[in-house]
Amino acid sequence: MPLSSRSFAVVLALVATTLPFHAQTNTETPDIPPAFTAPKTDYDYVKRVEMVPMRDGVKLYTVIVIPKGATHAPILLTRTPYNAAGRTARTESPHMLDELPQGDDVFVKAGYIRVFQDVRGKYGSEGAYLMTPPPTGPLNPNGPNDTTDAYDTIDWLVKNVHESNGKVGMLGSSYEGFTVVMALINPHPALKVAAPESPMVDGWMGDDWFHYGAFRQPNLDYFTGQTAARGHGSTIPREGYDDYTNFLEKGSAGDFARYGGLDQLPFWKKVEEHPAYDSFWQGQALDKVMAAQPLKVPTMWLQGLWDQEDMWGAIHSYEAIEPKDTANDKNYLVMGPWRHSGVNYEGYSLGPLRWDGDTALQFRRDVLLPFFNQYLLDGAPKADTPPVFIYNTGENHWDRFKSWPLSCDADCSNKSQPLYLTANGGLSFQAPDASASKYDEYTSDPSKPVPYRPRPVFAGDGEAWRTWLVNDQRFVDGRPDVLTYISEPLTKPLRLSGAPVVNLHASTSGSDSDWVVKLIDVYPGTNPSQPAMGGYELPISLDIFRGRYRTSFEHPEAITPDKPLLYRFGLPTVNHVFEPGHRIMVQVQSSLFPLYDRNPQTFVSNIFDAKPTDYQKATQRVWHTPDEASFIGLPVVP
Repeated sequence: MPLSSRSFAVVLALVATTLPFHAQTNTETPDIPPAFTAPKTDYDYVKRVEMVPMRDGVKLYTVIVIPKGATHAPILLTRTPYNAAGRTARTESPHMLDELPQGDDVFVKAGYIRVFQDVRGKYGSEGAYLMTPPPTGPLNPNGPNDTTDAYDTIDWLVKNVHESNGKVGMLGSSYEGFTVVMALINPHPALKVAAPESPMVDGWMGDDWFHYGAFRQPNLDYFTGQTAARGHGSTIPREGYDDYTNFLEKGSAGDFARYGGLDQLPFWKKVEEHPAYDSFWQGQALDKVMAAQPLKVPTMWLQGLWDQEDMWGAIHSYEAIEPKDTANDKNYLVMGPWRHSGVNYEGYSLGPLRWDGDTALQFRRDVLLPFFNQYLLDGAPKADTPPVFIYNTGENHWDRFKSWPLSCDADCSNKSQPLYLTANGGLSFQAPDASASKYDEYTSDPSKPVPYRPRPVFAGDGEAWRTWLVNDQRFVDGRPDVLTYISEPLTKPLRLSGAPVVNLHASTSGSDSDWVVKLIDVYPGTNPSQPAMGGYELPISLDIFRGRYRTSFEHPEAITPDKPLLYRFGLPTVNHVFEPGHRIMVQVQSSLFPLYDRNPQTFVSNIFDAKPTDYQKATQRVWHTPDEASFIGLPVVP
């Protein structure tokens, strides 16, 4: 029998009284609540943010990521100027493996507690920021620095992170590598192991700011990004797309800095006031500081063989400490076929070069993790860590050695061999004789400097920046201001395992000059498996030397015009085999622009302040007489 209208209304009333009442949200209620917390019931980690107090009362923003249910877990610490909150949020995910940086993969799987901390004065941390603050000493007698801050942080962590086993390791690349090295000065007892990756160690000799006195101009953008704001500052505005033109039109590096307003930034002013390797730079050279430290913490120094930013720090720190490591169990060296910080990403290739698998993951999984586990993980076995683990970039495989280098000028089982620059663009292991021409020459024109990579040089092209050190050098081979010397095709393999050393006898018609030397592997003309590599001119080691520092890095002096003088300097370390059919090439030039500021080729007290009239053409001569023979000391291994 159908319900009447009245009966139906009664039923609806009864149903309504049994359902919960929901008040309507007022239409004027703000749509952004005071706080929002996403539910994390299925997350496999817990993230804590702490303001960790330092000895002077300043508190540092610290992100602690703990595997859910962890007990007696080791702590892996990175101290960063690059935003700890962002470094621990690669992607918003319930999985710790996805939340943390790619390079942390092996540590996450091993159950580590991961900690990132903003250095003082950056992002969430209190205090005043100093760019790579000097260690305790004459340049920093009283103020805190990354040594004391690391000590205080580790002390707090082992006392307040109750899921840990009280053991801490430190890891970090570039600036974060610098903070690792600083923590090794008077280290906290709970710091059991460390791995500085491509660390900033000596900013004047060969890391970020200078190379042998030549200033690396793109750092002007880095200075604004780091020091114009507590967070991330802006880059310097450009008038054009190509930085070759942008820097050239502004004049000196100092002119470009003033155009960008950097005269407001104290760090730039410090750099501008100290163009030479004076006590300001010497007092911050951490390889020298580490050489004076007792060996307390097993340390693995890491570097890419084509590191376009910090090529100096790891290898020179390793070499500075190695004489103290008499038991060969505290000081380790790793050099992979990587660009800057490449160890923390995929390592299948670099530019057109293809490696034998993911070399970065191989290292992290098979060498780095067991090394850290040995000192941090309760009950872990002793790791089979080679004292030297270095990639062979010619034969395409890893090498394990007890020491490094295998060849050098002195104190090595294999002595370096001179490869002479000879007349008519040749190379020879035989010294030149008196019958050959005395020199080769070219004109260096500061208004037309040699580019360091193919134009246009767009500052925003990250891939071009990361791979410029493996660019095919045919893009400048044949320029009238680049001298090229090349050997005959090799009939047997030639192995180099060490640092090539330039011994350049050269003269200039000016009173100052830069000298750029490149050691290059020239591939055979055809390569059926990879056609683009046919005739490829692969630089395996190159650097620039500012001539005014020929006799003293601290006290520059004018060059006597037209007089052959010896310029001697080391090139970056190599572990490379020139295969049969390949040829050796050496290129010599006087600029790498706009990566390095132009030398005016007229001696001035400070190149940062060079005037347009100071920039003059110069006739450059490379000599190859018996008494003034130019050569590269090659670290040849039988």
